[in-house]
Amino acid sequence: MTSHQTTQTMKPATAAKKLGVYLEATPAEFQEGVVSRGELNALQADPPEWLQELRRNGPHPRPVVASKLGISIAGLARGGVTEPLTTEQIDALKDESPEWLQKERATQAEVRKEAVRIKEKNAARSEESGDARS
Repeated sequence: MTSHQTTQTMKPATAAKKLGVYLEATPAEFQEGVVSRGELNALQADPPEWLQELRRNGPHPRPVVASKLGISIAGLARGGVTEPLTTEQIDALKDESPEWLQKERATQAEVRKEAVRIKEKNAARSEESGDARS
């Protein structure tokens, strides 16, 4: 009995998300086709010039914009940023440092601190329960 392995493919939107690029800024042939797992791996391993350019200058999708600004995606929305931004626009926002961005960065810092505190608390609890069993 022979097994036929089918090639795993994904929609261009999924591939763009995995590559961290804004789909509408990709070439038409990328947007209109399907992307196999092998093609995605090849794009990640050896990105073509258009992919390098998009990653470098944008426009960037919201998760990338949020990450570059050091805030959450929800924070972007609260700040009124709903469109993809270029690297230049992100840098200008950083330089401007509007009040909403400062507030969102502070919120994000608190969220990170709380996550670390919870992780440490859980680690200590695990250690204690491990010691109790010994």
